[in-house]
Amino acid sequence: MQESYLEKKSQSPLYMQLMTRLKNDIEAGVYPAGARIPSEQVLCDTYGVSRVTVRKAMLDLVQEGLLIRRQGKGTFVADEKIRRDLSAITSFTLACAQRGHQAGSRFISVQTDDASSEDCARLELPEGSRLIEITRLRLCDGEPVMLEINRYPARYDFLLPNPEAASQYACLKENGVIPTSAVHDISLTHATPFVSKHLHTEVGEALLLLDELVFNQHGEPLHLSRQWIRGDKFTFRI
Repeated sequence: MQESYLEKKSQSPLYMQLMTRLKNDIEAGVYPAGARIPSEQVLCDTYGVSRVTVRKAMLDLVQEGLLIRRQGKGTFVADEKIRRDLSAITSFTLACAQRGHQAGSRFISVQTDDASSEDCARLELPEGSRLIEITRLRLCDGEPVMLEINRYPARYDFLLPNPEAASQYACLKENGVIPTSAVHDISLTHATPFVSKHLHTEVGEALLLLDELVFNQHGEPLHLSRQWIRGDKFTFRI
């Protein structure tokens, strides 16, 4: 990297100038997705600034989601995130396609289970009802992004012959059921051994947790969903 000192007499703070330079380099492909950013000392020497300035610029870029820090390895350009608009019902398959990526699915398990009192209340079912529970790993370009558990009332048993279908929503629509709205609860959680095994993360790593109650075209509860999501791969628009 050639020396490219910043304008110390500029009204723009040095750390913001450095952020702009790095953003431009990322957009120009100098540092493609997954590339390692030079060390603090290299950046100091290249741009003629202090470590404090470099750390401030890098921290802000991490907070913006453009860079990601990996313990003991350095700072890297973040991969492009899949964006899902929560203001509309969009399947994972469609969300990937809209960003030019290939969605995939890995079936983990399917079972029928007794609905809890909370399940019955949320899905407006009588006590003693049964649910279909389908657990899948969702992939983007072959890489694990999301672990999801969907719980449907037993009347949607047409999903059972092909629980590994790439899009459950496509199967629902083929049977005249259209997901149209949802109530979302987003929180921060940490990977359990089961979740980390499938998402290829460290146990205890921070993840997004999305709980949903989805409704059909008649305003009736359709299913419950719980999704553990890698925040470095996925983002939401609310």
